[in-house]
Amino acid sequence: MKLIIVSGRSGSGKSTVLHILEDRGYYCIDNLPASILPALAERITSDDTSFSRLAVSIDARNISTDLERFPDILAELNSRGLQTEVIFLDANSQTLLKRFSESRRKHPLSNDKTGLREAINKESDLLEPLSLLASLSIDTSDMSLHTLRDTVKKRVVEHKSTSMALLFLSFGFKNGVPMDADIVYDVRCLPNPYWNTALRRLTGTHPAVQEYLGSQQEVQEMQNDISNYLEKWLPRFEQNNRSYMTVAIGCTGGQHRSVYLCEKLGQHFASRMDDVLVRHRELGQ
Repeated sequence: MKLIIVSGRSGSGKSTVLHILEDRGYYCIDNLPASILPALAERITSDDTSFSRLAVSIDARNISTDLERFPDILAELNSRGLQTEVIFLDANSQTLLKRFSESRRKHPLSNDKTGLREAINKESDLLEPLSLLASLSIDTSDMSLHTLRDTVKKRVVEHKSTSMALLFLSFGFKNGVPMDADIVYDVRCLPNPYWNTALRRLTGTHPAVQEYLGSQQEVQEMQNDISNYLEKWLPRFEQNNRSYMTVAIGCTGGQHRSVYLCEKLGQHFASRMDDVLVRHRELGQ
């Protein structure tokens, strides 16, 4: 029996993820009180149920004391032998403000005395116990609906291996560091194809840019150093029951250097691990 617990701040995409899981054969329950999870787990493990995959959504509408008790609740679920994963979605506060303004939806924690911004910040504090225990965190700030669906499909639904799922994510520092990154590398010290007018409009996936960066000694040294670090330490993370790992690599604009290195590292680790993905935030891929 597999149980996925979906949580996150309102407007981050929880309902979308739940719908994706439902379309993929999960029995889904929206806005489940956290205190009911142990009873639900007992029912599932003791009865001959007709479904083997369950997904529940838990959000800030829960009683605050139940959210505080979530670490104990999760420990109880695991003690029953359930295969549990906590998927936590979030976006930066400015993005959430914009989404609520555009949709004209009411935030579940806002009222006559609590404004939207205050409600968003309060929600972050309430959900901290769940965010800290997340198996996978997804930052949807710069994600389209299509990208979110593709990410959930590849990282959650199609993740059938018992080994760690590894994602290499390129980004541009000028647009901020991804909130869901587990490890971040800064490669802005490397030679920049942007200053070559013939390469400026291309990206790190283009053969001409790859040929240029591949010929630079510093780039090769950076690639080797990152590779050696990950080869040594990823097994330690996996031994510590990590199911997912996001390695973010950033350059100035997220167009050339970080893209190139994510592509090369992805190829390298794909030959050594079962579940390796590459995504380029600034390219919308």
